[in-house]
Amino acid sequence: MAQITTEVPGERTLVVGRPTVRGKFLYVGNEKFWVRGVSYGTFFVGDDGEERLNPEMVARDFALMAANGFNVVRVHTGPPRWLLDMALENGLRVMVGLNWGEHMAFLDEPGKVEEIIARVRRWIRACAGHPAVFCYSIGNEIPASIVRWHGRQRVEKFIERLYRVAKEEDPYALVTYVNYPSTEYLRLPFLDFVAFNVYLESPRAFEDYLARIHSLSDDRPVLLSEIGLDSLRNGEGSQAATLDWQVRAALRLGCSGVIVFAWTDEWYHGQYPVEDWAFGLTTRDRTPKPALETVTRAFAESPFPSAMRWPKISVVVSSLNGGATIRDTLRGLEQLDYPDYEVILVNDGSTDATPVIASEYQVRLITTKNQGLSAGRNVGIRAATGEIVAFIDDDAYPEIHWLRFLALALMEGKAVGVGGPNLPPPNDGWRADAVANAPGGPNPVLISDTIAEHIPGCNMAFWKDALEAIGGFDPRFRSAGDDVDVCWRIRDRGGVIGYSPAAVVWHHRRRSFRKFWKQQVGYGKAEALLERKWPSRYSPIGQLSWLGRIYGKGVSADLSSLGGRVYQGVWGTAPFQSLYESRGSRWSLALAPEWYLMIGLLSGTFVLSIGWGASIIFGPALLVAVALPVAQASISARRAKFVASPRKRRRSLVVLRLVVVFLHLMQPMARLSGRIRGGLTPWRRRGPRTRPRFRRLHMTYWRDQREAPEETLTKLQEDLVDAGAIARAGGEFDPWDLEVRGGPLGGSRLLLAVEEHAPGKQLLRFRISPAYGKSAVILSAVFATLSVGAWSSGASLASAMSAVVAGFVVARAVADTGFAGGILQERLERFGAA
Repeated sequence: MAQITTEVPGERTLVVGRPTVRGKFLYVGNEKFWVRGVSYGTFFVGDDGEERLNPEMVARDFALMAANGFNVVRVHTGPPRWLLDMALENGLRVMVGLNWGEHMAFLDEPGKVEEIIARVRRWIRACAGHPAVFCYSIGNEIPASIVRWHGRQRVEKFIERLYRVAKEEDPYALVTYVNYPSTEYLRLPFLDFVAFNVYLESPRAFEDYLARIHSLSDDRPVLLSEIGLDSLRNGEGSQAATLDWQVRAALRLGCSGVIVFAWTDEWYHGQYPVEDWAFGLTTRDRTPKPALETVTRAFAESPFPSAMRWPKISVVVSSLNGGATIRDTLRGLEQLDYPDYEVILVNDGSTDATPVIASEYQVRLITTKNQGLSAGRNVGIRAATGEIVAFIDDDAYPEIHWLRFLALALMEGKAVGVGGPNLPPPNDGWRADAVANAPGGPNPVLISDTIAEHIPGCNMAFWKDALEAIGGFDPRFRSAGDDVDVCWRIRDRGGVIGYSPAAVVWHHRRRSFRKFWKQQVGYGKAEALLERKWPSRYSPIGQLSWLGRIYGKGVSADLSSLGGRVYQGVWGTAPFQSLYESRGSRWSLALAPEWYLMIGLLSGTFVLSIGWGASIIFGPALLVAVALPVAQASISARRAKFVASPRKRRRSLVVLRLVVVFLHLMQPMARLSGRIRGGLTPWRRRGPRTRPRFRRLHMTYWRDQREAPEETLTKLQEDLVDAGAIARAGGEFDPWDLEVRGGPLGGSRLLLAVEEHAPGKQLLRFRISPAYGKSAVILSAVFATLSVGAWSSGASLASAMSAVVAGFVVARAVADTGFAGGILQERLERFGAA
């Protein structure tokens, strides 16, 4: 492969080979490649659809670009080979735009699709294999009205077809499509990286939209393929100032690069010169504007200004027998680009070679007896001398700028903690590749594009004083669950958890299915521990309802999210058009581990119905219950992305997808096993032991000082929660004030009335009523009906067994309400005595 030598102000950089994608960034060899680009053209286009380029002018332009620190030039039509040669001579790479007439209803015209494909093939063949090619762009801003006309799915399939054509002609080249906010909703997961044209002149709106693009990127690099400002209308000073903060913000927020529109004011729309705008960094005669010097300086000082004061960071690694992977971790930490950090390795009673390996690296090694992950992290916090404490697991290793992006997120926002993506390394083998596409991975939960509800422990950082304020990690979490708990505690104190998509670590997935099963069982046990500490966050059947959405690979597809709705605005006029998908639908229940318990229940019911007419109902119901998770696993496997070469055989991909289907079905069973073994069962009860109260009860108390009913109820709810009960306040449409959950089938509800009496006294009236759950009513009715139907059909054994089950459901529901009623009565008696 030819070498490319690029000149940048103050230094000379040798670049070898074509760029490749590594997670959120682009690399050339082992060097990160920041795109510092500028758009070039379009110039006059002849009747044959080709630009008329002056080689002498191109040579002067390219030389001036290189002298000002640019390393990528974006062209908009297939360039001649000599232009690529000229770019190579000047140390520039070329983003080859393949604009084929996107403004037309191209799918409706006979023969147009074949004509477009032929043109794209011809352009790529002229460039294929050239070392100056940065990437191919297989389209640019198909207008929203055209996409709306053809339909989203048809356009997506056509863009994918162009992508396949590009890979056929130049297999090892990067391929993208340049999108814009008005068709943001296009799903294009096959692209090598995400490219967007963004014209926003407000810093807040610009940064918010960059975060939005990162959320859409599926952990791929994000390139701003056009930014710019018209100096004709805004003035050259405003153009320079705007481009300055836009370039800096884009690189600081984790974009892989920026392309400024445009190099010169000379610009043609086909054969017609455009003279009513002036986006160029130079005039038509190539006289530099102030923006050229400003952009050159912004690129040179980004993404990490040398004058910035960086806080010291203590990186804590807690390891128990991590010898198989910890060398990668320590080597990666040793190579970090950060001016002031220390590495603290807590050897949590390892019996393998972990301490020997650690002795080869510059780390502070602290050896303790085995106490568990949380305790090990607390040891690291106490030993830390940095203002920030960052955590990474012993089976992960960081991207070179990991700490810089974590620090930037903590310094610039209001967050007290921050996390980022953890991506599977590309060379861990096909089993790890399949596991990476399975559910149950260490994925963050995002409330917004920049705010997280939960960040995984393998990639998180906090201000040290924030960790000390909550007492560090809870030692009861020995292997998992500690990160969820610490995030909840920080959020409950009003702290904000941030998310930085550029703060990347590479996290090894399990390389065998047995280890994956064991990991998921362990996660299930950790969920049981979390439920004991945070019972109100779990549903009666043991499901945790996240406020945000789980982000990253391996998330199971909800059947309700297959279509989604596009926000288009009235008459398709919305400038930002997004795809909205429902979350938390009834179909998502089929993804829960407890769904397998329901399958077991339906199986038993079907057995009881065999031999008489009810099997016609319960047989299909059982089939549907089994088919739903299989369908969702199949859809998820179809969407999975594997680390595969461009020429991966279809048969191998089919096998991988079948393995992913299997893992999607296996993971909930493993979680369920861990939950049940940890005590998180659908039939569990939470709360203090007390004498049950089964009937409605009225209680009254006098008090001599007035207090708002809301304050009284808040104190009572806090008292119930402190006692270990699961208590929740009534909603805006509920005719009751507090509910205590007694179990999965029932609870008790409290209603408060306050009478005002002179002088300043109050009479409090409390009513406690049993509340039976809908599941209790449905289950008892179903099995009672089964019993009657079986008896009338002569199936006496099935009738008796169904009657026993119905009786058990009723008895358990009554017991649950009595348990909750007793808790309420006892706490009210203490409340009255106080």
